[in-house]
Amino acid sequence: MEDEHSQTHLSPEYTVIEEWNGTASSDLTKTATLTITRDSVQKSASRFNNFSRRFLDAFVPEGFPSSVTPDYIPYQIWDSLQGLSTYVRTMLSTQALLSAIGVGEKSATVIGATFQWFLRDLTGMLGGVLFTFYQGANLDSNAKMWRLVADLMNDIGMLMDLVSPLFPSAFLFIVCLGSISRSFTGVASGATRAALTQHFALQDNAADISAKEGSQETVATMLGMVLGMFLARITLGHSLAIWFSFLSLTIFHMYANYKAVRCLSLTTLNCERSSILLLHFMETGQVLTPKQVSAMEHVLPLWMTSRSTNRVKFLHQWVRLGIRISSFNCSEMLDLSHLAGSHYNKAKYILHEKKGIVSIVMHKDSTAADVLQAFMHALVMADLVHKDRSVHLESQSWMAKYYEVFILKLQSSGWKSERLLSPSVVWKANWLSRSSDEKLD
Repeated sequence: MEDEHSQTHLSPEYTVIEEWNGTASSDLTKTATLTITRDSVQKSASRFNNFSRRFLDAFVPEGFPSSVTPDYIPYQIWDSLQGLSTYVRTMLSTQALLSAIGVGEKSATVIGATFQWFLRDLTGMLGGVLFTFYQGANLDSNAKMWRLVADLMNDIGMLMDLVSPLFPSAFLFIVCLGSISRSFTGVASGATRAALTQHFALQDNAADISAKEGSQETVATMLGMVLGMFLARITLGHSLAIWFSFLSLTIFHMYANYKAVRCLSLTTLNCERSSILLLHFMETGQVLTPKQVSAMEHVLPLWMTSRSTNRVKFLHQWVRLGIRISSFNCSEMLDLSHLAGSHYNKAKYILHEKKGIVSIVMHKDSTAADVLQAFMHALVMADLVHKDRSVHLESQSWMAKYYEVFILKLQSSGWKSERLLSPSVVWKANWLSRSSDEKLD
């Protein structure tokens, strides 16, 4: 009996303990194995794996790749390549700019160069403030397009710097234009980067992603500076070589930017993505995935796209969100009063159609969900207008029957259906039911 009791307390001959690293259970890496016997501990670990993991942790978010979206890797690769080409070209444009200011010439004065540099920076700051004032609310809803526009404006700014020595009499005017162009880049790039960082973050790790992107950009900057210094030195005094190098790198830069934004599969609903999704659902009863919509949506401004493209992709252009009621004329106001008392007496919005344009008047108590519903309703109405159908009755019938189903299918396909990414709705209205008529305030 005593032997059995002693045997139950005997320790095993050895114990194996494994060390794993990672934040997600599906993406753990074994870093060490400990074999513990009665009188010894043996440890086996790969120093190379530990070093490579620590090195990688300086440039990718913790828990990578499960902590970010699948489109993070291809986007960052193309983004790093376009950043590298930017820094190489910066050396060429800066060299031309300093030469035009008079660096290295005895006739140049310090105060003259300082004043020119001051005006250049001042105009850039003013340009950034004006751009924010006019377009700040649109940047989040069209992150892909503004990401491309930002880099295009940066290319124009560097081109101005490179051109400036060729026109000494207009030097100050040219460099100021270039500075304004680059200021647009700073505002648009910063705003879209914030939106994309939120998209990549799957584990509320936007701060980590942003920090690691800074590390990636630092490496790209250093490589670009080294290559740029080398290129500037071998092309010094050879105008043709400078222009060939600059234009070639600019073409590659825009191509890399285009490929980068094409890699993105955003899951938020903006005006165009909503239009594509709704029209496809109305035709097939199915909802497209974010990746499918990404291949269909435009990343260039619509005015740069051929009008011969399918009408479906431009349906949202027939919708005006957040219209000011004082902008309507007398007959339109009477129509609004009738609509508020009949079709929309319980809704948080009113839709008014004229000549194919559907205007949305939002109620002052409307929520983000109401804005999304109003916009989807307006898209349905716009589609019916182009088919010469009864717009109000048929669109409301469709919304009552299919809208909730549509939203549920959006959510099951990975879309964020809480709100519509659109410019802020600053003009709203309030309407009160009194008898058979409605009064619009």
